[in-house]
Amino acid sequence: MAKLIYGAISSLDGYVADSDGNFDWSAPDEDVHRFVNDLERSTGTYLYGRRMYEVMRYWETAPTGMGKLSAEEDYARIWQAADKIVYSTSLQQISSARTSLEREFDPQAVRDMKATAARDITVSGPTLAAQALKSGLIDECHFFLTPVVVGGGTSALPDNVRLRLELLDERRFGSGVVHLALPRRGMNN
Repeated sequence: MAKLIYGAISSLDGYVADSDGNFDWSAPDEDVHRFVNDLERSTGTYLYGRRMYEVMRYWETAPTGMGKLSAEEDYARIWQAADKIVYSTSLQQISSARTSLEREFDPQAVRDMKATAARDITVSGPTLAAQALKSGLIDECHFFLTPVVVGGGTSALPDNVRLRLELLDERRFGSGVVHLALPRRGMNN
């Protein structure tokens, strides 16, 4: 059975974007990016809401280079090789390969996908992740805390959800970013 993993880069006060919608402060450096790449190599399917898909589809045409890859080129290859499902009622068409469009998030369909998938599934974006969290579907969270306080904006976690997690691992980067790996209690191997 595959795991459903929620990962987010957030400010120290828990926001993925500030109150103006900016998230440029969260751009990972080379070390963090390579670490994220290693985490995402096991991903077979990405689940996105419309807004996150519109940000991430950049990787569809990002250069992949030759020879020794930069972290960005490596990530482009990882992203291009995975399947993507976009949940949107407003998006009319998909503009990337290996991508399908669903009109609504169906928790049972995601449970079925987890039961049959050979590789892990990630959910990206706080709005879609909130639905997965509220449905009890998330098996593991990976948070990258950036040493900045933005004072408001789009929260990485929804209100009114209680989830018992364990600290499986943490890593500190030279840039001040801290990664926390948090499986749902009882999920770590």
